[in-house]
Amino acid sequence: MAAAAAAAALAAADPPPAMPQAAGAGGPAARRDFYWLRSFLAGGVFSALRAVPQKEGYLGLYKGNGAMMIRIFPYGAIQFMAFEHYKTLITTKLGVSGHVHRLMAGSMAGMTAVICTYPLDMVRVRLAFQVKGEHTYTGIIHAFKTIYAKEGGFLGFYRGLMPTILGMAPYAGVSFFTFGTLKSVGLSHAPTLLGRPSSDNPNVLVLKTHINLLCGGVAGAIAQTISYPFDVTRRRMQLGTALPEFEKCLTMWETMKYVYGHHGIRRGLYRGLSLNYIRCVPSQAVAFTTYELMKQFFHLN
Repeated sequence: MAAAAAAAALAAADPPPAMPQAAGAGGPAARRDFYWLRSFLAGGVFSALRAVPQKEGYLGLYKGNGAMMIRIFPYGAIQFMAFEHYKTLITTKLGVSGHVHRLMAGSMAGMTAVICTYPLDMVRVRLAFQVKGEHTYTGIIHAFKTIYAKEGGFLGFYRGLMPTILGMAPYAGVSFFTFGTLKSVGLSHAPTLLGRPSSDNPNVLVLKTHINLLCGGVAGAIAQTISYPFDVTRRRMQLGTALPEFEKCLTMWETMKYVYGHHGIRRGLYRGLSLNYIRCVPSQAVAFTTYELMKQFFHLN
């Protein structure tokens, strides 16, 4: 759903007309105080969720989901495995510990996972962006063959890799850093309220499941906000010739300059952010919680 809706969010739209302020006690002030938030949520989320089913039916919300499902397992596995490896390496070889090593290890783990699974992400975006009745690709295999044949061979699958890496480094780094920091601070200051003994090692405290979900969701929201302009740039570069402004967006800098120049910050570099909150917050919450539970299941504590 997120892939198709995010692609729909790339389409240009006229700015909404100014809303008249309601009269009455507290009316104008209250509307001014929350107008940006209401516009942000209504414009970024519901317009995309309404537009896709109207044009493509409700199955259109799941375009590209096959490639996403194939990608998500190796991506998550590589990222969490690499995080633990890099964290140990940074601590033992560089002598860096505390909160900083989480930020460094998370950034490196995110970049590793991206490089390993990027071609599947490219195919996912291409399949999600297709308009009904104008399909360039008939499926995952056909998309791979077409991109390889028409867009420079193997290198064609890595178009937009640089903004992805630049965006993933802070996203994964901040995500792991925030979750790890919330976890350690919480268990240090309120171990009884927030924690419980690990099922595989009673001497180790772990967060309760609902606290894990909360910390994971907060980590995802903060990380997404910081890295989102790079995500917008990545999607535009991945779409390549599917966009009319293709020749103006050949490099990361050209793409960011074009988006900012034509659409600004809110409707350009941060367009669709609210929809990505709906995707990334529960996604990160479940990912971190599942990882913590699996660590206990495999006796890693």
